[in-house]
Amino acid sequence: MMIDLRGKVAVVTGAASANGLGFAAALKMAGQGASLYLTDLDSAAVATRAEELRAQGVPAQSMAQDVTDEAGWAALIDAVVAAFGKIDILVNNAGIAVLRAMSDMTSADWHKQISVNLDSVYLGTKVAVDQMRAQGHGGSIVNLSSIAGLVGVQGTAAYAASKGGVRLFSKSVALETARDNIRVNTVHPGMIWTDMQKVAIADNKDVFDQIVAAIPMGRMGEPSDIGSMVAFLASDDARYITGCEFVVDGGMVAQ
Repeated sequence: MMIDLRGKVAVVTGAASANGLGFAAALKMAGQGASLYLTDLDSAAVATRAEELRAQGVPAQSMAQDVTDEAGWAALIDAVVAAFGKIDILVNNAGIAVLRAMSDMTSADWHKQISVNLDSVYLGTKVAVDQMRAQGHGGSIVNLSSIAGLVGVQGTAAYAASKGGVRLFSKSVALETARDNIRVNTVHPGMIWTDMQKVAIADNKDVFDQIVAAIPMGRMGEPSDIGSMVAFLASDDARYITGCEFVVDGGMVAQ
């Protein structure tokens, strides 16, 4: 199946890492004809990613963004519309992982995790829905969750709460926006071979071996595996899909 995103404008947050999920999604959508607007706290790195896309002939721009800043979201939408005339797709990818047992967690840890991973999804979804409704031709919002948003994982209380919140928030909004033809879905990655994972694994090869052994498919996923799912959900091929969660984990939660 050839996904067609020609004429679509997509915004992707947390897209600064060359081997991250956000940029993987951007690459997949760009390859199917979309124009891209990339954001991240790291303004220099995200500008480099946009330049890489432009070098391939893809219309792409970028800006620095703190996804927890409500005013910044309004400024982003204005910038996207000024650059491309509309927004068709929003990928809420930006996030952090506070991996601490509840007894070791501070209130500051908790609030930072919820703010970056959940509050930002609310803020971005709200302004995107407002803009898509004003445009009158629907749209697709893809919110990145995690398998930790589906099943309990020891030592991830705050992270799991934020990602579980993303899942049910998205389902509720999907019901509110279905008649507007604005689709809202979640993607739930398992263990993916990102730069963050590579650093963590280099420090503990034994743990890596144990993790891989526990994955039914016997390997970690690639960022492009997530990018492919995001691109599908962004496309008109998924036009009758909303309020759903899509697990990309090599079979981990099926056990």
